[in-house]
Amino acid sequence: MKKIFPSVAILATLFVSSCSSQTTEPEKKTETPQLAGYELVWADEFSYTGLPDAQKWGYDVGGNGWGNQELQYYTNSRKENARVENGKLIIESKIENYEGSSFTSARLITKSRGDWTYGRFEIRAKLPYGKGTWPAIWMLPTVWNLGNKGWPDNGEIDIMEHVGYNPNVIHGSTHCNKYVHTKGTQKTATTNVPDAIAAFHNYILEWTKDDIKVYVDDKLYFTSLNEQKGWEYWPFFKDFHLILNIAVGGTWGGAQGIDGNVFPQKMEVDYVRVYKKL
Repeated sequence: MKKIFPSVAILATLFVSSCSSQTTEPEKKTETPQLAGYELVWADEFSYTGLPDAQKWGYDVGGNGWGNQELQYYTNSRKENARVENGKLIIESKIENYEGSSFTSARLITKSRGDWTYGRFEIRAKLPYGKGTWPAIWMLPTVWNLGNKGWPDNGEIDIMEHVGYNPNVIHGSTHCNKYVHTKGTQKTATTNVPDAIAAFHNYILEWTKDDIKVYVDDKLYFTSLNEQKGWEYWPFFKDFHLILNIAVGGTWGGAQGIDGNVFPQKMEVDYVRVYKKL
């Protein structure tokens, strides 16, 4: 998902409804589990109701296309677009005229010590569907101090991207000065998750000084190596923060049009957990 700065139609709808009816919702944990070899340093289990915890989450706000010609306006502290209910975070994109945009959505960012250099990041989520949807779980740097002081020089880590016209194909990527999709040189990989839009899965990043590894559940499908050639090749040595959002349309998400009949659409998040290696 390019950043510059800090419809699957009736058949698809029937398919998703059928799959969803057969999917067992995740059982909520009473305690956040520990992980061997790691220390839990940040988590949200969404064991409350209402707006996302303001001590943990902030918002990127606006409708300027976000460098990708996207159509949504990202709102601020608006339950229609971001809320916690029934033990899950709901990010919802809707068709509505708002601040000059024809869609609304939310783009949540971690705050209150929600910046990390290295660690294991585990996000359990169920994805939206339909042409024009573009959900993402990803990371951007907290301080933009390399190269052009912008994107892509300061890096981007994509833990999960999904475009609705290509359902159940999950993308993991890293972007930097030398390896970026605008040059056709990005480091990226995909994996097929047949029920990504009908069931919850764990989207996992393991990030060290030597490499970035991305998993779905227990399956490693993408590795980006530190080639030790300087920041142009590896800007991933400083604090990044997490971002959860649904974009609508754009140069990638809208490449095959937008099916207005599928909206509103939701990304449901069961939990977010961040661990540091011991």
